Amino acid sequence: MSELPGIVVNGASGRMGRMLVKLVSESPAARLVGALERPGHDWVGQDVGEAMGGAALGVPVSDDPLEAMAKAQAVIDFTAPAATVALADLAAQARAVHVIGTTGLTDDDITRLAAAARHATIIRAGNMSLGVNLLVQLTRKVAEALDEAFDIEIVETHHKHKVDAPSGTALMLGEAAAEGRGVELDRVADRGRDGITGARTEGHIGFSAIRGGDVVGEHDVIFAGTGERVILRHVATDRAIFARGALKAALWGIGRKPGSYDMMDVLGL
Repeated sequence: MSELPGIVVNGASGRMGRMLVKLVSESPAARLVGALERPGHDWVGQDVGEAMGGAALGVPVSDDPLEAMAKAQAVIDFTAPAATVALADLAAQARAVHVIGTTGLTDDDITRLAAAARHATIIRAGNMSLGVNLLVQLTRKVAEALDEAFDIEIVETHHKHKVDAPSGTALMLGEAAAEGRGVELDRVADRGRDGITGARTEGHIGFSAIRGGDVVGEHDVIFAGTGERVILRHVATDRAIFARGALKAALWGIGRKPGSYDMMDVLGL
């Protein structure tokens, strides 16, 4: 058992953090060796299993990343951009694979992560599910096949607590569509429409975000032409798909050379 790869979960008290703690602690392929929370959090110092309302897991919640990662081969991180960027440098020092599911990262954040990846293995994706990453590939191929006579709209729906829009997955899909068309997304993205906006600009990629209830995640990529539409869709009904994908990524990354990777690399797509 002690030879299994050690995994640390950052943001253990969050929705994804709790799911990851449960998944890793029950996994036959990995062991939970650390659980991280921000300084001052109520969980710090408690056994993470007991803090979650269950049986003790023998893993205390810590606010010291380097201490938590001392026995780890990987850390899984679904938190906030500032926390993720700060952890990247520490994960590099600890020589731990850093799996990032955090969304809402700025261009500056991504630049800083790329700098950390010169010394560490970083696997980052806006979505860790197999189905979504297949959808990304399909979006790229369809965008390449259909010219600008087909307008592209990306519509995403999430629960009311999500704080960023468009979702990381929607941006992944937008990037894939732009790559298929051979353009830069930043130059053709329409991220919101309100009031008298005028006619749609040919070749632009539109985004719409819906928030409400407890929706785990729904994404539609609409290719709208004259007299016909092609719609690619992914519906997530269980957050466990993201946790399973993240653990798969962590195990895949162990032993890899330093660098920036994504789920396409993990899945071999």
